Amino acid sequence: MRWELRFTGIGGQGAITIGNVLGRAAVVYGGKEAVVTEGYSPYVTGGWSRADVVISDDPIDYPLVSKLDVLLTMYQEGLDLNLKMVKNGGSVLAENQLVSFGGVARKELKLIGIPAITAAESLGKKIVANVIMLGAVPTVCRAVSLEAVKKAASDRFPKAVELNMKALDRGFEIGSNFTQSVRSLEQIAQ
Repeated sequence: MRWELRFTGIGGQGAITIGNVLGRAAVVYGGKEAVVTEGYSPYVTGGWSRADVVISDDPIDYPLVSKLDVLLTMYQEGLDLNLKMVKNGGSVLAENQLVSFGGVARKELKLIGIPAITAAESLGKKIVANVIMLGAVPTVCRAVSLEAVKKAASDRFPKAVELNMKALDRGFEIGSNFTQSVRSLEQIAQ
């Protein structure tokens, strides 16, 4: 199976960093194939940044994304510009203080607002908001487990392992609560 993910943010929010952590988790700790491509605007500060991650059980013959399984965004334009790329049944994870789903009319998507900034502040470090967002990814994309992501994050941030493990757990908890709610609503509808 092939999974396509895009992480978007403003420069400094860590979208590219968490894309690289997820790619490492998939390959080194998940036994999958993965390709991470990066893009960013030419602005020195305040410009967009993006990491595209393709994960597959088989060798990857085409490294670019075309139909996203997951869009993770930490700024409004990231949603507005990339929403059309999310395939039916896909998931959109958005930092809920920075991104509004107002006007999104695609009912076939899972729209998940993540209070990453608030959760990061409760952990004492606003800088881990991106890590909280990353923690929610395994709840909507079974390509990589939370344990694999934790190991890759430990490799990337060896001086902040305890904080990052708390951030990943918090993101996973938030994402799990949402996906369990969706399953309950689907069961009620049947």
